[in-house]
Amino acid sequence: MGLRPADPRLITWTDSRGGVCGAMDRPGFTASLVAGGVAGVAVDLILFPLDTIKTRLQSPQGFNKAGGFHGIYAGVPSAAIGSFPNAAAFFITYEYVKWFLHTDSSSYLMPVKHMLAASAGEVVACLIRVPSEVVKQRAQVSASSRTFHIFSNILYTEGVQGLYRGYKSTVLREALWSWRQDHVVDCWQSAVCGAFAGGFAAAVTTPLDVAKTRIMLAKAGSSTASGNVLSALHGVWRTHGLSGLFAGVFPRMAAISLGGFIFLGAYEQTRSLLLEVGRERP
Repeated sequence: MGLRPADPRLITWTDSRGGVCGAMDRPGFTASLVAGGVAGVAVDLILFPLDTIKTRLQSPQGFNKAGGFHGIYAGVPSAAIGSFPNAAAFFITYEYVKWFLHTDSSSYLMPVKHMLAASAGEVVACLIRVPSEVVKQRAQVSASSRTFHIFSNILYTEGVQGLYRGYKSTVLREALWSWRQDHVVDCWQSAVCGAFAGGFAAAVTTPLDVAKTRIMLAKAGSSTASGNVLSALHGVWRTHGLSGLFAGVFPRMAAISLGGFIFLGAYEQTRSLLLEVGRERP
Protein backbone atom coordinates (compact mmCIF):
# COMPACT_ATOMS: atom_id res chain seq x y z
CA MET A 1 0.00 0.00 0.00
CA GLY A 2 1.31 3.44 -0.93
CA LEU A 3 0.91 6.52 1.17
CA ARG A 4 1.88 10.09 0.45
CA PRO A 5 0.91 13.35 2.15
CA ALA A 6 0.20 16.32 -0.10
CA ASP A 7 0.72 18.80 2.72
CA PRO A 8 2.70 18.60 6.00
CA ARG A 9 -0.52 18.96 8.00
CA LEU A 10 -2.44 16.43 5.94
CA ILE A 11 -2.02 12.79 5.05
CA THR A 12 -3.51 11.50 1.81
CA TRP A 13 -3.56 7.74 1.44
CA THR A 14 -2.97 6.17 -1.93
CA ASP A 15 -2.52 2.49 -2.52
CA SER A 16 -1.40 0.39 -5.48
CA ARG A 17 -4.97 -0.87 -5.89
CA GLY A 18 -6.04 2.70 -6.67
CA GLY A 19 -7.34 3.58 -3.20
CA VAL A 20 -7.43 7.28 -2.36
CA CYS A 21 -8.78 8.66 0.87
CA GLY A 22 -9.15 12.00 2.51
CA ALA A 23 -7.03 14.17 4.73
CA MET A 24 -6.49 13.80 8.44
CA ASP A 25 -4.28 15.41 11.01
CA ARG A 26 -1.44 13.98 13.06
CA PRO A 27 -3.42 13.16 16.25
CA GLY A 28 -5.29 10.57 14.20
CA PHE A 29 -2.11 8.71 13.21
CA THR A 30 -3.02 5.42 14.94
CA ALA A 31 -6.61 5.53 13.73
CA SER A 32 -5.36 6.24 10.20
CA LEU A 33 -2.87 3.38 10.37
CA VAL A 34 -5.45 0.86 11.55
CA ALA A 35 -8.15 2.13 9.18
CA GLY A 36 -5.76 1.94 6.24
CA GLY A 37 -4.87 -1.64 7.11
CA VAL A 38 -8.51 -2.65 7.48
CA ALA A 39 -9.41 -0.95 4.19
CA GLY A 40 -6.53 -2.71 2.45
CA VAL A 41 -7.74 -6.09 3.72
CA ALA A 42 -11.28 -5.27 2.55
CA VAL A 43 -10.05 -4.46 -0.96
CA ASP A 44 -7.92 -7.61 -1.13
CA LEU A 45 -10.77 -9.90 -0.03
CA ILE A 46 -13.60 -8.33 -2.04
CA LEU A 47 -11.63 -8.10 -5.29
CA PHE A 48 -9.72 -11.36 -4.83
CA PRO A 49 -11.63 -13.18 -7.64
CA LEU A 50 -10.46 -10.57 -10.16
CA ASP A 51 -6.89 -11.01 -8.93
CA THR A 52 -7.15 -14.78 -9.35
CA ILE A 53 -8.48 -14.42 -12.90
CA LYS A 54 -5.65 -12.00 -13.72
CA THR A 55 -3.02 -14.38 -12.32
CA ARG A 56 -4.38 -17.34 -14.28
CA LEU A 57 -4.47 -15.32 -17.50
CA GLN A 58 -0.79 -14.43 -16.94
CA SER A 59 0.34 -17.93 -15.93
CA PRO A 60 2.58 -19.94 -18.31
CA GLN A 61 0.11 -22.86 -18.54
CA GLY A 62 -2.77 -20.65 -19.63
CA PHE A 63 -6.09 -19.70 -18.06
CA ASN A 64 -7.96 -23.00 -18.33
CA LYS A 65 -5.11 -25.25 -17.18
CA ALA A 66 -4.42 -22.88 -14.29
CA GLY A 67 -7.96 -23.45 -13.00
CA GLY A 68 -10.23 -21.27 -15.10
CA PHE A 69 -13.11 -19.98 -13.01
CA HIS A 70 -12.85 -22.84 -10.51
CA GLY A 71 -11.68 -22.10 -6.97
CA ILE A 72 -11.29 -18.36 -7.48
CA TYR A 73 -10.64 -17.84 -3.75
CA ALA A 74 -7.64 -20.18 -3.73
CA GLY A 75 -4.78 -18.46 -1.91
CA VAL A 76 -6.98 -15.99 -0.04
CA PRO A 77 -5.51 -16.89 3.41
CA SER A 78 -2.09 -15.67 2.26
CA ALA A 79 -3.54 -12.37 1.04
CA ALA A 80 -5.56 -11.88 4.22
CA ILE A 81 -2.59 -12.55 6.51
CA GLY A 82 -0.15 -10.35 4.61
CA SER A 83 -2.36 -7.37 3.79
CA PHE A 84 -2.49 -5.59 7.17
CA PRO A 85 1.21 -5.88 8.19
CA ASN A 86 2.18 -4.88 4.66
CA ALA A 87 0.14 -1.66 4.98
CA ALA A 88 1.57 -0.96 8.43
CA ALA A 89 5.16 -1.48 7.23
CA PHE A 90 4.68 0.99 4.40
CA PHE A 91 2.96 3.61 6.55
CA ILE A 92 5.54 3.55 9.36
CA THR A 93 8.55 3.53 7.01
CA TYR A 94 7.09 6.32 4.88
CA GLU A 95 6.44 8.55 7.89
CA TYR A 96 9.89 7.89 9.38
CA VAL A 97 11.78 8.61 6.15
CA LYS A 98 9.68 11.71 5.54
CA TRP A 99 10.52 12.93 9.05
CA PHE A 100 14.20 12.06 8.53
CA LEU A 101 14.28 14.06 5.28
CA HIS A 102 12.47 17.03 6.83
CA THR A 103 12.35 20.09 4.59
CA ASP A 104 10.45 23.37 4.60
CA SER A 105 6.86 22.82 3.42
CA SER A 106 7.35 25.49 0.74
CA SER A 107 10.55 23.91 -0.56
CA TYR A 108 10.65 22.71 -4.15
CA LEU A 109 12.25 19.54 -2.77
CA MET A 110 8.98 18.46 -1.10
CA PRO A 111 7.88 16.25 -4.04
CA VAL A 112 11.32 14.61 -4.09
CA LYS A 113 11.09 13.95 -0.35
CA HIS A 114 7.68 12.32 -0.75
CA MET A 115 8.87 10.15 -3.65
CA LEU A 116 11.95 9.00 -1.74
CA ALA A 117 9.87 8.24 1.36
CA ALA A 118 7.30 6.34 -0.69
CA SER A 119 10.02 4.35 -2.47
CA ALA A 120 11.61 3.44 0.86
CA GLY A 121 8.20 2.43 2.15
CA GLU A 122 7.69 0.13 -0.82
CA VAL A 123 11.11 -1.51 -0.38
CA VAL A 124 10.32 -2.33 3.25
CA ALA A 125 6.67 -3.29 2.66
CA CYS A 126 7.71 -5.70 -0.08
CA LEU A 127 9.64 -7.69 2.51
CA ILE A 128 6.18 -8.73 3.71
CA ARG A 129 4.23 -8.42 0.46
CA VAL A 130 6.44 -10.61 -1.74
CA PRO A 131 6.34 -13.83 0.35
CA SER A 132 2.58 -13.41 0.67
CA GLU A 133 2.29 -12.81 -3.08
CA VAL A 134 4.44 -15.83 -4.00
CA VAL A 135 2.34 -18.20 -1.88
CA LYS A 136 -0.92 -16.59 -3.05
CA GLN A 137 -0.12 -16.80 -6.76
CA ARG A 138 1.04 -20.42 -6.57
CA ALA A 139 -2.17 -21.29 -4.75
CA GLN A 140 -4.20 -19.46 -7.39
CA VAL A 141 -2.83 -21.61 -10.22
CA SER A 142 -3.08 -24.87 -8.22
CA ALA A 143 -6.41 -24.55 -6.46
CA SER A 144 -6.27 -28.14 -5.17
CA SER A 145 -3.26 -27.34 -2.95
CA ARG A 146 -3.68 -25.77 0.47
CA THR A 147 -1.96 -22.47 1.23
CA PHE A 148 0.08 -23.85 4.15
CA HIS A 149 1.21 -26.82 2.07
CA ILE A 150 2.46 -24.47 -0.67
CA PHE A 151 4.24 -22.31 1.91
CA SER A 152 6.00 -25.26 3.57
CA ASN A 153 6.88 -26.78 0.19
CA ILE A 154 8.59 -23.55 -0.91
CA LEU A 155 10.64 -23.47 2.29
CA TYR A 156 11.59 -27.14 1.91
CA THR A 157 12.57 -27.04 -1.77
CA GLU A 158 13.89 -23.49 -2.22
CA GLY A 159 14.51 -22.12 1.25
CA VAL A 160 13.68 -18.59 2.39
CA GLN A 161 14.97 -17.14 -0.89
CA GLY A 162 12.14 -18.96 -2.66
CA LEU A 163 9.65 -16.78 -0.82
CA TYR A 164 11.36 -13.69 -2.26
CA ARG A 165 11.17 -14.77 -5.87
CA GLY A 166 10.20 -11.70 -7.87
CA TYR A 167 11.17 -9.18 -5.19
CA LYS A 168 12.91 -6.84 -7.65
CA SER A 169 10.05 -6.83 -10.16
CA THR A 170 7.52 -6.22 -7.40
CA VAL A 171 9.48 -3.30 -5.94
CA LEU A 172 9.84 -1.80 -9.42
CA ARG A 173 6.12 -2.10 -10.09
CA GLU A 174 5.12 -0.65 -6.73
CA ALA A 175 7.69 2.16 -6.91
CA LEU A 176 6.11 3.36 -10.15
CA TRP A 177 2.80 3.59 -8.31
CA SER A 178 4.29 5.46 -5.39
CA TRP A 179 5.67 8.20 -7.66
CA ARG A 180 2.23 9.31 -8.80
CA GLN A 181 1.33 12.80 -7.61
CA ASP A 182 -2.01 13.38 -5.90
CA HIS A 183 -3.85 16.53 -4.90
CA VAL A 184 -6.04 17.10 -1.87
CA VAL A 185 -9.55 17.62 -3.23
CA ASP A 186 -12.98 16.37 -2.24
CA CYS A 187 -12.71 12.79 -1.04
CA TRP A 188 -15.09 11.15 -3.52
CA GLN A 189 -13.86 13.41 -6.28
CA SER A 190 -10.41 12.00 -5.54
CA ALA A 191 -11.79 8.48 -5.77
CA VAL A 192 -13.35 9.14 -9.19
CA CYS A 193 -10.19 10.79 -10.53
CA GLY A 194 -8.09 8.06 -8.96
CA ALA A 195 -10.20 5.37 -10.62
CA PHE A 196 -9.48 6.74 -14.09
CA ALA A 197 -5.81 7.46 -13.36
CA GLY A 198 -5.40 4.11 -11.62
CA GLY A 199 -6.97 2.22 -14.51
CA PHE A 200 -4.62 3.88 -16.98
CA ALA A 201 -1.56 3.26 -14.79
CA ALA A 202 -2.65 -0.36 -14.32
CA ALA A 203 -2.70 -0.86 -18.09
CA VAL A 204 0.72 0.74 -18.58
CA THR A 205 2.38 -1.33 -15.84
CA THR A 206 0.77 -4.64 -16.81
CA PRO A 207 3.94 -5.98 -18.53
CA LEU A 208 5.81 -5.58 -15.22
CA ASP A 209 2.99 -7.41 -13.47
CA VAL A 210 3.19 -10.21 -16.04
CA ALA A 211 6.95 -10.47 -15.49
CA LYS A 212 6.40 -10.64 -11.72
CA THR A 213 3.82 -13.41 -12.10
CA ARG A 214 6.03 -15.45 -14.44
CA ILE A 215 9.03 -15.13 -12.11
CA MET A 216 7.01 -16.16 -9.05
CA LEU A 217 5.43 -19.13 -10.81
CA ALA A 218 8.55 -20.31 -12.66
CA LYS A 219 9.93 -23.76 -11.94
CA ALA A 220 12.83 -23.69 -9.48
CA GLY A 221 16.16 -23.64 -11.30
CA SER A 222 14.77 -22.27 -14.56
CA SER A 223 16.14 -19.11 -16.18
CA THR A 224 12.93 -17.22 -15.41
CA ALA A 225 13.17 -18.16 -11.72
CA SER A 226 16.44 -16.22 -11.50
CA GLY A 227 14.37 -13.04 -11.24
CA ASN A 228 15.68 -11.17 -14.29
CA VAL A 229 12.81 -8.87 -15.27
CA LEU A 230 14.03 -8.13 -18.80
CA SER A 231 14.63 -11.83 -19.44
CA ALA A 232 11.11 -12.66 -18.26
CA LEU A 233 9.61 -9.96 -20.48
CA HIS A 234 11.63 -11.14 -23.46
CA GLY A 235 10.48 -14.71 -22.90
CA VAL A 236 6.82 -13.66 -22.86
CA TRP A 237 7.31 -11.49 -25.96
CA ARG A 238 9.01 -14.33 -27.83
CA THR A 239 6.29 -16.89 -27.09
CA HIS A 240 3.09 -14.83 -26.87
CA GLY A 241 3.87 -11.46 -28.41
CA LEU A 242 2.23 -8.22 -27.35
CA SER A 243 -0.92 -9.94 -26.12
CA GLY A 244 1.18 -11.96 -23.69
CA LEU A 245 2.76 -8.83 -22.22
CA PHE A 246 -0.70 -7.42 -21.54
CA ALA A 247 -2.34 -10.63 -20.34
CA GLY A 248 -4.87 -9.93 -17.60
CA VAL A 249 -4.94 -6.21 -18.32
CA PHE A 250 -8.73 -5.88 -18.07
CA PRO A 251 -9.29 -7.61 -14.71
CA ARG A 252 -6.25 -5.71 -13.42
CA MET A 253 -7.70 -2.37 -14.55
CA ALA A 254 -11.10 -3.25 -13.13
CA ALA A 255 -9.68 -4.31 -9.76
CA ILE A 256 -7.57 -1.19 -9.34
CA SER A 257 -10.34 1.18 -10.45
CA LEU A 258 -12.97 -0.42 -8.19
CA GLY A 259 -10.46 -0.76 -5.38
CA GLY A 260 -10.34 3.00 -4.92
CA PHE A 261 -14.03 3.24 -4.00
CA ILE A 262 -13.94 0.17 -1.74
CA PHE A 263 -10.80 1.42 -0.01
CA LEU A 264 -12.26 4.87 0.54
CA GLY A 265 -15.56 3.62 1.97
CA ALA A 266 -13.93 1.07 4.29
CA TYR A 267 -11.29 3.57 5.38
CA GLU A 268 -13.73 6.35 6.24
CA GLN A 269 -16.06 4.05 8.17
CA THR A 270 -13.27 2.38 10.14
CA ARG A 271 -11.46 5.61 10.99
CA SER A 272 -14.66 7.36 12.08
CA LEU A 273 -15.51 4.40 14.31
CA LEU A 274 -12.03 4.35 15.88
CA LEU A 275 -12.05 8.09 16.54
CA GLU A 276 -15.54 7.88 18.05
CA VAL A 277 -14.45 5.06 20.37
CA GLY A 278 -11.37 7.10 21.33
CA ARG A 279 -13.48 10.12 22.24
CA GLU A 280 -15.78 8.01 24.43
CA ARG A 281 -12.91 6.73 26.56
CA PRO A 282 -12.52 8.58 29.89
